[in-house]
Amino acid sequence: MALRNILRTPAHLRPLLIQQPHHTHPSPVSRASYHSYEPTEQESLPYRPAESAILSAALTTHVPCHGFTPEALRLGAKDVGYLDISANLFPAGAFELVKFHLVTQRLGLKDRVQFPSPPTNTTAAGPGSSIPGVGTKVRTLILSRLRANLETGIIPHWQQALGLMSLAENIPASLRELGRLSDEIWFLAGDQAVDSSWYTKRASLMGVFAATEGFQSQIMKGAAGWSPQEEQEALRETEEFLDRRLEEVRVFGGVVGNTMQWAGFQARGLVNLVRSKGVRI
Repeated sequence: MALRNILRTPAHLRPLLIQQPHHTHPSPVSRASYHSYEPTEQESLPYRPAESAILSAALTTHVPCHGFTPEALRLGAKDVGYLDISANLFPAGAFELVKFHLVTQRLGLKDRVQFPSPPTNTTAAGPGSSIPGVGTKVRTLILSRLRANLETGIIPHWQQALGLMSLAENIPASLRELGRLSDEIWFLAGDQAVDSSWYTKRASLMGVFAATEGFQSQIMKGAAGWSPQEEQEALRETEEFLDRRLEEVRVFGGVVGNTMQWAGFQARGLVNLVRSKGVRI
């Protein structure tokens, strides 16, 4: 980094500009094969306080107006009392705003969605039980995560975000975060299987979510000026699209016995996943 940029920065921020951002280093969570069920282990936000403050201000105040742009990042730094040069803390530029949204919404799922505790009496969990099954929980969690795109005001610009995610240098990080979201949803839904089906379910959910989010970004790109009724109608269409994708996974996963047929279905799912990210194939 140029010396003049460092000298123009307040002394208390210079170490941050010189050092690599904390979140560029792989975390223990990213190296784990399976989601940890250790109750004492909590994944913290992988950003320093200064980084979180800038990104949060930019995302909540300026992205709804300016989109996922360097301008939104610069204004966010200014809002929390830092010089414009502080945006250099983020070598990925505007894509860092996209990642921040993905990470914070994933980590916030456990607080947004609360399921009733399973009964201690096994007879209470029969057919008439009000305790939702894993499939219902997965659907509820996906819908909650998709609603967050609308509630945070970023949905009119989410196609722009998908475009940033599809850039060659950003695809690995985007897919890693999509995988972590899939892990988190299965974990919060109560699925504790760690056998070979874990990989199939994880990949299938990644494809379902990516396709549904791509559909949502298409039909809600003009949501900035919508009425509550229009928003609810678009959410209903998104919900119906999600149900169709979940039904496809259920049918193919449940009745296809031929290995090659199943592999072909997974390949088509991967194609749809890549296309939903805006990549030409």
